[in-house]
Amino acid sequence: MRTTALLALTFGLAQAAAAAGTVEVSFVKPQTYADAGQWQRDISATQTQIQQYLQLLAERQLPNGQLLRVEVLDVDRAGWLRHVPHRVDDIRVIRNGADWPRIKLRYTLEAGGQAISSGEETLADLDYMGRFSAYNADDPMRYEKRMLKDWFRARFAAAPR
Repeated sequence: MRTTALLALTFGLAQAAAAAGTVEVSFVKPQTYADAGQWQRDISATQTQIQQYLQLLAERQLPNGQLLRVEVLDVDRAGWLRHVPHRVDDIRVIRNGADWPRIKLRYTLEAGGQAISSGEETLADLDYMGRFSAYNADDPMRYEKRMLKDWFRARFAAAPR
């Protein structure tokens, strides 16, 4: 049993070492985004979540030596903000209507200093509440993260890892 666990750990580390690409994320005019948050601290938190999640995806799925440059052009999070009297923060209301998440971005994938893929896309998940989510229900960016993961796999992952 101990040998099996050791082999599994070794295999997992080898797989992690094989996929070690990097990502550079920039946010273009975030103050003009459709819905990244109400206040500057909310917008900054949204940017941090997107940046960290794209870094995680790149580390796991891009081959070593590849660099993905992503410019986030617009963010429209799932739901909408609603002011509640006597609360410091607004609440995000999600109703499965025309409030699906959308992220517009421009990207370039490079290997060896050469661009191998690029484009501009608007990601959207119209069925964001109807699909199973492996993300924690307490994660305020769970719908956006799933959408980014789906996009990342479709564009950059050669094989499921």
